[in-house]
Amino acid sequence: MYGAILGDMIGSPYEFDKSAKSKDFPLFIPASRYTDDSVMTIAVAEALLDTLGESRAALRNAVIISMQKWGREYPDAGFGGRFYDWLFMSHPRPYNSWGNGSAMRVSAAGWLFPTMEETRQAASDTAFVTHSHPEGLKGAEATAAVIWAARNGWDKAQIREYVETEFYKLRKTCDEIRPAYRFDVSCQGTVPQAITAFLEGNSFEDVIRTAVSLGGDCDTLTCIAGGMAEAFYGVPDELKTECRKRLEPDMLTVVDRFYDHLKQS
Repeated sequence: MYGAILGDMIGSPYEFDKSAKSKDFPLFIPASRYTDDSVMTIAVAEALLDTLGESRAALRNAVIISMQKWGREYPDAGFGGRFYDWLFMSHPRPYNSWGNGSAMRVSAAGWLFPTMEETRQAASDTAFVTHSHPEGLKGAEATAAVIWAARNGWDKAQIREYVETEFYKLRKTCDEIRPAYRFDVSCQGTVPQAITAFLEGNSFEDVIRTAVSLGGDCDTLTCIAGGMAEAFYGVPDELKTECRKRLEPDMLTVVDRFYDHLKQS
C-alpha cells in the first residue's frame, strides 16, 4: 500500500499533463498529498481484509460498503463525476466503466492471496462493483497480477511475458511513450504505461520518477506503478515516513492493519 499511496502523492501535483516530462523533480512539494487514488486504495484494502476466506459475493458487498464509507468521509479527494454519484447512491450498481480507477485502488489484492488465480479473481471482484467493462476488469487484474508476481520472486522478464500473454502487448518503451502521451483516464491508456515504467525502473524511486515523467493522469499512473515497485523493491523507510506524515489517522489505522496482517501471515 505504501507504494501505491506514495505514487499518488508524488504524482498528484503533476496531474492533468502538468509534468515537465522529466525524471528530475523534487519528490515532495507542498502540493504533494493524497487524492481519491489513496482513499480508494485504503477502502479496498479494508474490504479485502474484512472478507478474507469469505465468498466472492461477500467481498463485492464489502467493497461497496467500504468505498462508499471512505468516499463520503473524503468527498473532496478528486473523484470523477460518475464515481462520485455512485458513492452516494442508495442501491449502487456497476456502470460499465473502463476507467483506470479499478486499477489504482487494487494494490492490496496483490498481497493477500496465495495464488495468481485467487489474486486475479479478487481483483476482478473489487473492480466489478463499478468497473464492469472488460477493460476495467482487465486493468485491475493486470495490476494485481504484476504485484503478486513481483512479491513472489518473478524476475522482470517473466513478468513481462505474463503480461503480454494475458493482458497487454507492451510495444513501446517509456522514451517512446513520453513525447506524445497525454491525459488518459482509461485502463487501456494507463495500465500498460504504468507496467512499462515499473519494468524499466531500477529502484523504487526510479520507478516513481519514470512514471511521473510520462505525464498524463500521472497520479493514477504512478499509483499503479508504485504498487508494483513496492512488491519488487520494497519502500525505503524515509519514504514511508513521508507517506505517513500526509495521511489521516483513520487511514493510518487501515495501513497498519494491512502490514500487521502481512507480518502474521
